[in-house]
Amino acid sequence: MSDRLRLGILATHPVQYHAPVYRELTARHDVELSVFFASRPTAAEQGVGFGVPFEWDIDVTSGYEARWLRNRARGNAAASFAGSDTPEIASIIRDERFDAFLVMGWHARTYWQAIAACWRRGVPVLVRGDSQLLTDAKHSKRLAKRMIYPLFMRRFAACLSVGTRSEAYFWHYGARHVVRSPHFVDNHYFGEAARRLARERGAIRARWGLPEDALVCLFAGKLEEKKRPLDIVCALEQTRGRKVWALFVGDGPLRRECEEAALRRGVHARFVGFLNQSEMPEAYAASDVLVLPSDARETWGLVVNEAMASGRAAIVSDAAGCVPDLVTPGRTGYAVPVGDRANLAHCILRLEGDRQLCAHMGAAARDHVRSFSAVAAADGILRAARAPSGWVV
Repeated sequence: MSDRLRLGILATHPVQYHAPVYRELTARHDVELSVFFASRPTAAEQGVGFGVPFEWDIDVTSGYEARWLRNRARGNAAASFAGSDTPEIASIIRDERFDAFLVMGWHARTYWQAIAACWRRGVPVLVRGDSQLLTDAKHSKRLAKRMIYPLFMRRFAACLSVGTRSEAYFWHYGARHVVRSPHFVDNHYFGEAARRLARERGAIRARWGLPEDALVCLFAGKLEEKKRPLDIVCALEQTRGRKVWALFVGDGPLRRECEEAALRRGVHARFVGFLNQSEMPEAYAASDVLVLPSDARETWGLVVNEAMASGRAAIVSDAAGCVPDLVTPGRTGYAVPVGDRANLAHCILRLEGDRQLCAHMGAAARDHVRSFSAVAAADGILRAARAPSGWVV
């Protein structure tokens, strides 16, 4: 391997949360990075699950070398295994002689096309993922994976874990080497936006019909089953008579049900629909605490990173993957048992009754999440990519 690392990365499509680490890697003078995408989603494909077609209003493909593969499959590449078929990646790997190659999972055909090509050429394969064992609750499912996954997991040069639970997942299924490359958001962007918008908090609340003196609980994400937004409505029913409001940012199949339930239960709630990335700081500025009641299919929960970078505490279901890493009970937020609406209501009422505690927790959350950064994620990738050759199987 030369002093300058030739690193390839393959993803099914551009992701707004990945772009900063690609830029960080590109900025390293000793790295030559090539990023490949299996598809360029249409607005309709991008909007699946969000309830509205859209394109990101921030630039997610500049600042690094982005190359588009020809996808021979039909449909949304990010939606299914068969949605991405990019056989040309094999010849690219053959010709470009990468020192290491990173795939963002193994759930798509394009990844296996790259993995197989790397194994044939002796190129170390790295894989990054955020799966957690809680999603394999059924004994039969875990047993089947325990038999199959080690067959390929042990062949990866290294597995890049985004946090505590994904690390445990990789070890459980036979990984030989696990390196931390944490999940992150652009902390500087959200922190600066929070400071800039602090003076406009009252105006933003007024625009959305939120009282200036209320404790505002923010839900941000798709209104879908796994995120359990109805838990917030039901929890807030137990806070009636107190100055507690919910702000729902996002859209999805459960929106109408949540709106009707809030009306029926007399819950103070505002539903503002989908907000694009540049608009999200206003939601954090208007709120006091993020609430994420998701089940275990929420393998991380990057809105928690966003909220904490914005100086907001978080109340998160203990099933969400980020909890062991981001939520320190009583300091950066609270973890509540998934589906425990009474406990959720108790935590909300505690913050409503002690606004100073809420502010202190938000400040502690902002300080804590600084270590979950693009720099830390890039450092992990490079530690794995520059690992001793003995790591490669």
